[in-house]
Amino acid sequence: MRLLLPAILALLLLSLASPFHLPLPPSLARQAGPFVTSSALFADFPKPNLEDTDNYRFGEALSAKFKTAHRAGVEPRKVAVIGGGLSGLACAKYLSDAGHIPTIYEARDVLGGKVSAWQDSDGDWIETGLHIFFGAYPNMMNLFAELGIHDRLQWKVHKMIFAMQELPGEFTSFDFVPGIPAPFNFGLAILLNDKMLSLGEKLQTAPPLLPMLIQGQDFIDQQDELSVLEFMRKYNMPERINQEVFVSMAKALDFIDPDKLSMTVVLTAMNRFLNEDNGLQMAFLDGNQPDRLCAPMRERIESQGGKVNLSRPVKEIVTNEDGSVKHLLMRDGEEVVADEYVSAMPVDIMKRMLPKKWSTMPYFRQFDELEGIPVINLHLWFDRKLKNVDHLCFSRSPLLSVYADMSTTCKEYLDPNKSMLELVFAPCSPLAGGNTNWIAKSDEEIIDATMGDLARLFPTEIAADDRWPSTKSQGPQGQARLEKFVVVKVPRSVYAAIPGRNKYRPSQTTPIPNFTLAGDWTSQKFLGSMEGAVLGGKLAAEVIVDKVNGVTKEVKQVPPHVIEAAAKFEAREPAGVKGEGAIAFGGGASFSSANSDLLKEVDPAQFTPA
Repeated sequence: MRLLLPAILALLLLSLASPFHLPLPPSLARQAGPFVTSSALFADFPKPNLEDTDNYRFGEALSAKFKTAHRAGVEPRKVAVIGGGLSGLACAKYLSDAGHIPTIYEARDVLGGKVSAWQDSDGDWIETGLHIFFGAYPNMMNLFAELGIHDRLQWKVHKMIFAMQELPGEFTSFDFVPGIPAPFNFGLAILLNDKMLSLGEKLQTAPPLLPMLIQGQDFIDQQDELSVLEFMRKYNMPERINQEVFVSMAKALDFIDPDKLSMTVVLTAMNRFLNEDNGLQMAFLDGNQPDRLCAPMRERIESQGGKVNLSRPVKEIVTNEDGSVKHLLMRDGEEVVADEYVSAMPVDIMKRMLPKKWSTMPYFRQFDELEGIPVINLHLWFDRKLKNVDHLCFSRSPLLSVYADMSTTCKEYLDPNKSMLELVFAPCSPLAGGNTNWIAKSDEEIIDATMGDLARLFPTEIAADDRWPSTKSQGPQGQARLEKFVVVKVPRSVYAAIPGRNKYRPSQTTPIPNFTLAGDWTSQKFLGSMEGAVLGGKLAAEVIVDKVNGVTKEVKQVPPHVIEAAAKFEAREPAGVKGEGAIAFGGGASFSSANSDLLKEVDPAQFTPA
């Protein structure tokens, strides 16, 4: 990489110093054409080359390790996995690959956790979140290959599309030129765009990011104490970079505004995208997540002797005198005994389940520094087709993160006559940089705020509708009316990656001899994401497989101040999980009065005025 830097700088400076006029190949000229499309033009793109990266090869080698891990004469271990989200499913899948016998206990009646989905009374699928698959998701891509389901990913043209804040109804993009290797393709994509950043702003932006390429992960990790905004100001990056790029990136990566998000998150993502030719190419799943992703994982687990149980909530983790796990006490009174136990629960639920014997241990006390971030996912059905793009769009609005017209991008939801937008509403709380606790607001208040932003994004299409006061200024051209909406609230989603939190993320290995942690919030380099969840589960499975084969992985060091605080902490009984359903167990749901009442009891911070 050091040898490439002079060439990269030369390319940047040459391109920034004069107008850039490259003759584009015909295929790229088509890609760079009009953003507004009709259904006749919708087309998926071939699967990119994902396999020729070091990260993919690392993931592939780890997968292969499980296939060869079982030793003759070694008894398969029975492993109880608490939680059937992506991390729990991945953990169980790789344990079964290694010849062990995992059993998943999922509290809800649907698999997937943060990627769960369900059908409403109309038969429409309701998703917990708008989930996009990136080329730079090596363990996820390995998983698709291992399950033989790569054909379920709908790859889109290699570009990033942004709504133009100052030009309502218009879009701009970063276009990746085919055949240009990383990191040149990313730099060239930015250079080719003359609508977002000026020449001077581009010149100011590159130097602060060069240490990321030279020093790699060491430099990235050192920036965790700084927010994105603090990093920008420390290195004299222009303020407009924040408005034009980082606001979109921050909310898309962790549902947080740049003044609250750790710069480590942005640099981690950029490092992956800068170093992999197709790292930023995006794909949509061709249908709902339970059927198209979770079901194949379940089938693989059960075909190899494991088991997946739904609607089996754990009441308590019961310990022996020495602190090891004795059994899981289920809500129905059954005692589940296994050789090994894995928690794939969200951090907020794990904290409520923490046994008294563990409550004074520094390893577990560091969990106090981690909490899930609130986020809202919206589904909006319109009475006609909106002008749209067959891709993910970065809205760059104060309330909306990213959105997609799922009636265009996803085969199962295809509708040539009407649009169904799926939108991520963020930030939702002061923790994320917002000024409102939106989880506490009514669905109608949330939709009215959203329609106001959509009126800006689609100024000639969204109709003035008396039901939604925020649209009252729309002109007579606007004809599209909202027919139906569903609001899915996730009070505690991925862990809040605010500055200084990365050091508290625990290793999958714990101080408890027969207890292992999975989850996207555990220590791994892909942060809170689908890729992080799969990798966290995979690493948890590796801990158990290595242990069976006589190799013990070390527990990650706990910060000294946590050790000091833990010594003064008074042991306490676990709070336990109250209620049933998605909200009780850390998922997302359309809110009923019962859901609101439960949340007010167990998480009153969601209702505190900002």
